[in-house]
Amino acid sequence: APGPTTVRALAHQRKNRPQCRKRLTVTHAMLTVSSTAGRRVSAGGNYRETNPAQSPVLIYAVHSEAMPLYQLDQYANVMLAEQLSTVKGVGQVIIAGQQQPAVTVQVDPLALASRGLSLPQIATALSTATLDAAKGNLQGPQANYPLQTNDQLFDAAQFKNVIVAYSNGAPVEVKDVAKVINSSVNPLTGSWFGTTSAELLLIETTPGANTLQVVDSIKAAMPRLLASIPRAVHVDLVSDRSVNIRASVSDVEFMLVLTIALVVVVIALFLRKLWATIIPSITLPLVIIATFSGMYFLNYSIDNLSMMALTIAVGFLVDDAIVMIENIVRYIEAGDPPLDAALKGSAQIGFTIVSMTLSLIAVFIPLLFMSGVVGLLFHEFAMTVTLTLLFSALVSLTLTPMMCAQFLTRQNEPDRNKRSWFERGFERLRNGYDRGLLWAFRHRFLMLLLTVGLMALTAILYIWIPKGFLPEQDTGFIFCAVQARQDTSFPAMAKIENQIARIVMRDPAVEHVVGFAGATGPNASESTARVFIQLKPFSQRPPVQQVMARLRPQFNQVIGAKVFLQAGQDINIGGRLEQAQYQYTLTDTNTTELDHWAPILEAGMQKLKILTDVASDLQVAAPNVSIEVDRNTASQLGLSMSAIDTTLEDAFAQARIATIYSPSYQSKVILEVAPKYQSGPAALADLYVQNSSGAEVPLSAVAHFVTKAEPVTINYQGLFPSVTLSFNLAPAAALSQAVTAIDALQAKLGVPATVHGAFEGTAQAFEQSMTTIPLLIAAAIAAIYVIMGVLYESFIHPITILSSLPPAGVGALLILMAFGYDLTLIAIIGIILLMGIVKKNAIMMIDFAIEAERNEGKSSLEAIHQACLLRFRPIMMTTFCALIAGLPLALETGAGSELRRPLGVAIVGGLLVSQWLTLYTTPVVYLYLDQVSDWRQRRRETRGATSRQPPR
Repeated sequence: APGPTTVRALAHQRKNRPQCRKRLTVTHAMLTVSSTAGRRVSAGGNYRETNPAQSPVLIYAVHSEAMPLYQLDQYANVMLAEQLSTVKGVGQVIIAGQQQPAVTVQVDPLALASRGLSLPQIATALSTATLDAAKGNLQGPQANYPLQTNDQLFDAAQFKNVIVAYSNGAPVEVKDVAKVINSSVNPLTGSWFGTTSAELLLIETTPGANTLQVVDSIKAAMPRLLASIPRAVHVDLVSDRSVNIRASVSDVEFMLVLTIALVVVVIALFLRKLWATIIPSITLPLVIIATFSGMYFLNYSIDNLSMMALTIAVGFLVDDAIVMIENIVRYIEAGDPPLDAALKGSAQIGFTIVSMTLSLIAVFIPLLFMSGVVGLLFHEFAMTVTLTLLFSALVSLTLTPMMCAQFLTRQNEPDRNKRSWFERGFERLRNGYDRGLLWAFRHRFLMLLLTVGLMALTAILYIWIPKGFLPEQDTGFIFCAVQARQDTSFPAMAKIENQIARIVMRDPAVEHVVGFAGATGPNASESTARVFIQLKPFSQRPPVQQVMARLRPQFNQVIGAKVFLQAGQDINIGGRLEQAQYQYTLTDTNTTELDHWAPILEAGMQKLKILTDVASDLQVAAPNVSIEVDRNTASQLGLSMSAIDTTLEDAFAQARIATIYSPSYQSKVILEVAPKYQSGPAALADLYVQNSSGAEVPLSAVAHFVTKAEPVTINYQGLFPSVTLSFNLAPAAALSQAVTAIDALQAKLGVPATVHGAFEGTAQAFEQSMTTIPLLIAAAIAAIYVIMGVLYESFIHPITILSSLPPAGVGALLILMAFGYDLTLIAIIGIILLMGIVKKNAIMMIDFAIEAERNEGKSSLEAIHQACLLRFRPIMMTTFCALIAGLPLALETGAGSELRRPLGVAIVGGLLVSQWLTLYTTPVVYLYLDQVSDWRQRRRETRGATSRQPPR
């Protein structure tokens, strides 16, 4: 992007060249210099605190049937926009289609020439007829008298009577040669609420602001602001993004409560004791409250990612309490008093809880320190889960055993001969596991091959599965970009926009539709328009993709325009509002070469079946009229190029020749020729230029007019000319497939190396994430190994624990592919969480086996066999709790659920497929690695004995 020095220089150039006819648009990544059909745009600067990638949180439409838009503007701008911009958390209020009031003087060039007058004379007369200069004061002995005059004109009726000159002693007034009307500064832009002309207020928040608080503050202020506006002015709320946010948060809150309730039910079924069920029911809310306090001090907010982290964390934080309570209950069932059972059980399981907590936190270390957009996106998610795990471990090691010692004594021991159906079923399940485990011990080599095969299968599935960046959400909002012929005028574009609005309004799923056209905001030229579609609540309509699918064929009936649709997303990467969701930008120092290859690549992308809505921002073929002046003839007739340019500017550039100052706003006086003399190149023949002697010379006498193609916009990426190709994905297509296909297409077409292509925005973030994901997973595995190695003081046992990961990866990838999900960042987070769950189960088995070998003198086979059976109940409990935590996310269908669903699917599917494999493969790996450890120990002893023998 151009540096601050470059931008300041460009702004300085505009201020010092009022005749400049170029419009500058500066974004974080792109500088656009675009023509506005020769019309002058005021300089001026705006400083805003906004995120260029965010969408408006509120859209209001201000309209009236009783007054024109230029009168309406003072209410939309002064009464609403300026007041709303002062609300805390509001970054900026954009007025789309703003019609600032102006007095427009439309001159008849023939009438002017017949009186021997010129356009510059009209401009001079009008600019000197109205002014607001200081007059001074009269200072008397006792009083001060400020001076005022009627030096300023305020409306069209007053400007009509301004005398331009005298002809034969008679005054020539402006109304004799021109039509003076009250209008707007830029009538070649407009916005609509449905098909009604309106001004749109697009309200954006400051970065990091609480959207719900900002929306509530604005809505609280609106009644006071509306009270100062006439009843003839209507203000309609078109879009409220907080509705979707509230619905999403409400859904996640419900899932969180439901998850906690189901987890408590699981504990009750397995432990069959009232207080053993109540204790985790108390510790769960305590941990969540403690997590909220940590989030508050870290200045985090409640959003989709943090709530998703809390929901998933419920399945983890209960693990520590379950393991602790189950171990204490086991000692109580063996006959120990509750206090002794609490002391023994907590001492025995304490190291296991610490190991599980630290190893699970290790999984999130790469996310905590990851850089770039992905790191910023998921840092809060990872930190929220980390806080939850730390508080869970603290509560489980302190409060949980204390409560067990105090309250479990009040429970009457049930009659062991009266077992419930669940107990009998669980005992049969454990006996079946025992038989399967013995079979696995007899076929160790086969189980080892299975483990190695699962590792290979994980790598193969990772290569095969389609990959994406973030799941596409249904936020109930659709962006619609309209692209017409490059020479389309604003009136024609307005008709197209209204035609599209009527099509959209007929759809039963649509609640409101607004749009704007003309060279304003993100519209690069008058041949583009934007339409925002607000759908009805989620429960009252089909998914957004179905709505877009049935709108696209109807848009094909719009003659002279292409319509591109994209669903609004809560998370946007990049600051550009292009025609489609993903961008591929070409840059080249040679604009001719760039303009040649960009359409070729665009045509090739349109043929790819996995892409839809392929569009380009290249606009280099708009017809322009070149006025070729014969300088010699002009000189002979006393015409200078300055006089010709000034006349053209006053005629066609909407010259702002004076300013009208009112108490609350400013308006302009605009000079131009009458509309009928602006209809086409033929109108130039009616234009006259005054020479140095005061004679009127037809412009056609000194120039001829040539129509040729010229660029409408010139886009820059950094310091180089660029063309951006936008595209959406076809149904069932993945972003990784699109990236591969576009790269292959560019190579197939033989695009020169000087034409550099790169993905931007979301596609660029996806490319970067795909290069870091394998490193991310590898770093997580390495972190687990290091921490486990330190805790167990062994190089071997961490490998045993890590051997449980391949089945988890296979299960998650298979279930994602089976249900048609791409491997997005959310799904990868689910796989990482799944790794933590399965790894915790392995830790419980290995930790008990090591203790049995060291303290009870058992063999490795006896130790791991006993550990598997003793830990089978807590493993099943933690597994079911994790399933319950992931199941609501996997089955959720509410607002914004598309973002969370892949995470739940990955966890649930991975556990269902991999849990039983892990229960059999991990003990076998433990036995093999224990043999390796024994062999290394014997080898060290042999070397030590050899080194101690005396020399012969």
